[in-house]
Amino acid sequence: MPFLNRRNVVYREVRHRIRDGDLLLFRRRGWIAAAGRGEHSHAAKAAWWDEDLFCLEVRAWCGGRAVTLSSQVRRFPGRIDVFQVNPENRWPHYDRRGAVQYMRRLAGCDYGYLNLVLVALWHLPVVRRFLRAGADDRLGRRRPPFCSQACAMADRLGGGVDPVPFLADRMTEPADLARSPFYRYQFTLVP
Repeated sequence: MPFLNRRNVVYREVRHRIRDGDLLLFRRRGWIAAAGRGEHSHAAKAAWWDEDLFCLEVRAWCGGRAVTLSSQVRRFPGRIDVFQVNPENRWPHYDRRGAVQYMRRLAGCDYGYLNLVLVALWHLPVVRRFLRAGADDRLGRRRPPFCSQACAMADRLGGGVDPVPFLADRMTEPADLARSPFYRYQFTLVP
């Protein structure tokens, strides 16, 4: 889903507006974005540790990790969209701290290549014709997550709100998160 009103903002000028648990969606050209349902190919969460703002993610080739958000803005200028989580506090029971804690605990986990392959296979017309997208979140917890699955799990299990309620976490792509009413686009980060 292209954003007609994309707003590029300088990271150092808006970093104070990014809150714990806000969603970071990365736009890239790549096979994940090409095979997926949107322009985003990677999902992560923002987290403050003292005065430092981090990007908590589960990334291919790295697994679960925490890196400074400033390092990612330099590496991917103009490609990180920040989405406010729980806009207007529509879900008052949402626990930002719990969601961030869940993501922190994924640091060091393996990347969910198998789950990602299963999602990619689901896009094949023959497979889609005979199988429905899963909605049961209990099935995906046996294997390591991929990026958007980890973010959905963090908000559902740690934060108490399922951001995509009719789709299992293991089937959740970055585009599903971008379309969820649980997140609202704020701005795009540039160095």
